[in-house]
Amino acid sequence: MSSPSSAPANLIDGRAIAELVHQDTAQRLAALKARGIQPGLVFVRVGDDPASQVYVGMKERTSQRLGIRSETHVLPAATTEADLLQRLARLNADPTIHGILVQAPLPRHIDTARVYSTVAPDKDVDGFHPRQRRQTHARGPDRLCALHPRRRA
Repeated sequence: MSSPSSAPANLIDGRAIAELVHQDTAQRLAALKARGIQPGLVFVRVGDDPASQVYVGMKERTSQRLGIRSETHVLPAATTEADLLQRLARLNADPTIHGILVQAPLPRHIDTARVYSTVAPDKDVDGFHPRQRRQTHARGPDRLCALHPRRRA
């Protein structure tokens, strides 16, 4: 049986591409720091999902390597939605925080859409705020959109 396409597959080197992105990011960070701006990034994780622990750990290490000041807020799985939204409101108001990433999946008792809507659009690293999603969609299919694990119903 033949394959649907006779064109050979193009393999990409993900590590090499990531390194190029990291080099570009490091240059941009150096320019910000030269202007007296120390980028600040916060990861918010609710619960102890093992994959989320690994994923956030990788992001922390990359931030450190690139020279981004980062913090990780780990909240218990029993955290209420109201407490999480209050935490996000404080982070939104903090001028030393430039980016916020809420790690999915969130516990079932927390409305993920509400949480993503609470992160200030200009601090939304993943692009999940409704305004960010509309802007990404309006730019057309040639623009990349952040991908993130989602909680299954």
